[in-house]
Amino acid sequence: MESPEFSAGMRNQGPNGGPPKRKRSIMESSPASTGDNDREERDDGSPETKGGRRLPGVKRACNECRQQKLRCDVVQEPFSSCSRCNRLHLECKIESNFKRVGKRSKHAEMEKEIERLRRAVQSAKSQGFVVDEDDDNNTPGNATHSQLHSPVINSHYSHTRNPSLMGSDEAVSSLLHLKRGGSYAMPRIVRELEDFRITEDDEGVLFNDYFHYYHPFLPFLNPHQTPDQYYQQYPLLYWAIVAVASRRYGHDRSFLTKLSSPLTRLLWTTIGEVPQSYFAVKALCLLCTWPLPTSTSSSDPTHILSGVLMKTATGLGLHRPNHMNDFSRVPIELNKEGLHDRIKTWAVANIVAQAVGTGYGQPATTLYDWTLATRQGDTSPASLGPELEARLQIERFCDKVSKEMYSNASDPRGVAGDEHRAMLMRVYRRDYNELAASVLSKGVSPVVNLHLKAAGLHLRLAGFFDSNNSPNYLDDLMGLWRATTSFLDFILDGDPSCHDHYSYQYRDQYMLKYASNFIQQMLVAAGFSLLKLLRSFFAKIIDFDRGRELFHRTIQAIRTTSVIQNDLYWRLAELMVQIWNGAGRENPNAYRPDGTDPVVDDSLQLKVRCRHSMSLVFDSIWHWREEYQARGRGTLDALKQPTNPDSANESSASSTHLDSTLAPPSHGIPNLGLAAAASNGSITPGGGSTTMGGNQQLMGMNGFDTLDVWDPQHWMLDGLLDFNYTFVPPIEGA
Repeated sequence: MESPEFSAGMRNQGPNGGPPKRKRSIMESSPASTGDNDREERDDGSPETKGGRRLPGVKRACNECRQQKLRCDVVQEPFSSCSRCNRLHLECKIESNFKRVGKRSKHAEMEKEIERLRRAVQSAKSQGFVVDEDDDNNTPGNATHSQLHSPVINSHYSHTRNPSLMGSDEAVSSLLHLKRGGSYAMPRIVRELEDFRITEDDEGVLFNDYFHYYHPFLPFLNPHQTPDQYYQQYPLLYWAIVAVASRRYGHDRSFLTKLSSPLTRLLWTTIGEVPQSYFAVKALCLLCTWPLPTSTSSSDPTHILSGVLMKTATGLGLHRPNHMNDFSRVPIELNKEGLHDRIKTWAVANIVAQAVGTGYGQPATTLYDWTLATRQGDTSPASLGPELEARLQIERFCDKVSKEMYSNASDPRGVAGDEHRAMLMRVYRRDYNELAASVLSKGVSPVVNLHLKAAGLHLRLAGFFDSNNSPNYLDDLMGLWRATTSFLDFILDGDPSCHDHYSYQYRDQYMLKYASNFIQQMLVAAGFSLLKLLRSFFAKIIDFDRGRELFHRTIQAIRTTSVIQNDLYWRLAELMVQIWNGAGRENPNAYRPDGTDPVVDDSLQLKVRCRHSMSLVFDSIWHWREEYQARGRGTLDALKQPTNPDSANESSASSTHLDSTLAPPSHGIPNLGLAAAASNGSITPGGGSTTMGGNQQLMGMNGFDTLDVWDPQHWMLDGLLDFNYTFVPPIEGA
């Protein structure tokens, strides 16, 4: 029989016969005893109720104390930092989704980072970079203490998989800067995208350029955020801002060339992810407004991206900002600022999508619903401000014109009938005048005024669809002439009555250098409009000399908007020059007024009529192709070195064969037969050039016979000198 002492000893033993388990006293777990911050706490950090049970859904310990498994005396309501964070000067915060990071994994990742930096040092040394090492630190194991004069090591890497290791990256980078001395002046790389690197100085200049020059065209990003904040929000948004700003980056003309390919791969990888981020909509707005330069329509994804933009926005519920939870798996609570930002982003998405649809002559994927309804005097978060509100009104007007005039369900090409279109034109002329009065009364910027004039040109381009027998035919053409010249005068010279702080924009060709893709497209449409009107019977009604001078300036303006030499707009300007010269030689009496009344004919009728108001552009190039296609075959040398309007002085008298302002220099362009022959006065009656040796045809020598691959569903010279995104030669001196 067991003794009482033996039974009591067995009861006091711990598991497996070990020492007795020490009971936890109430005093030790009470809040009053939390002064010792070295005691451990449960991993979930949940406090206990009076009965010793957990209080579900409550996080008591702050992130720093939970990371170290220490007790925490943080007060949540009202919030007061814990004593440990105050003593160690740490950021005291409580996050419901916080997860501890094990020290072993943290150390392992630091070791991997150090090893990667060592390989970068060795790679830089193999490329000829100078490494200064002390005698006692020139072993491979001490490579982290080396002084490397390379921007690669002067960097702050932020591409760790664990955000909590950001500080360790900076610490590792600091180790590499020990004993560096004067090498601190070297540029410091702050971001990497594949093999593309951007330094801290370049980043600062580019972000400053974006918000100074490009932001007025699409004012919806926050200029007070830092580049690092944009990167933390969404890397694609950060690189989109860098790409837009690098279009005119004078410090390094090859910046955009180097960034194009990595950014393209990042773009398609990012938009393929599901679910999408709200900031992806902002990035797509930028890349659709200022696309990466390309040379062919087949490699221009802007129209596709605009559709992705709108589907992403609606998938995230931006069109229902007050009911975001209907489109999310987790609850979303927005404050007033967050709600306003989403409404603004939704408005900008519609503005961008409408501009893409109008510029490419395609149906726009816009959604103008209650969220974007105009409410005068509204000061709620739905208010967009005068600039965006005016832009939204203009784009809604363009959408109405496109849908009513070019979406006729009873016509195979979708074009409204002559009588219906004439009635719509009268209605929309009145609507446009009311819109202009409303927009201009708000004192908007010249950028908004420019888009207003572009909307007027978009409306009036329907005049090319009219029959020459319609009663108001000449009136519509005169309205088109006025809309074209008004748009061109404004973008070239600005508003002469404007004497405010916007006047600097015109002195520096602000509107042209930093123009969006839509403005470039409308500038091309205006140029083709002048070309078609001045080469028709209508030239006898208007001021031909003024139109001719304005056309020459338009050619130069299109080339000014071109970001890369021989990109789409550079080459379209070259084609317009060739069409002008060829039409002048072929039919000189068609555009020179001789004092007689004009004979109205159907020469202005369009054959291409399925591309809305931009049908004029496609029709003009198709007309040129059919007119000169069978006259010979040639090379692409003319496009490799396109004509330069500044290469010759302006002739006082307009020539019926070749305008001197559009003539190319005779040197350095081996196969530009027409211009070289005309400058030497040796154009043969058959169109050949004696200077080039042989009776070669007029336009065949210029290499434009390759327009056999012209796709009528696009408008950008497929097959002529492609560079896509891999080769982008910079414009010298731009």
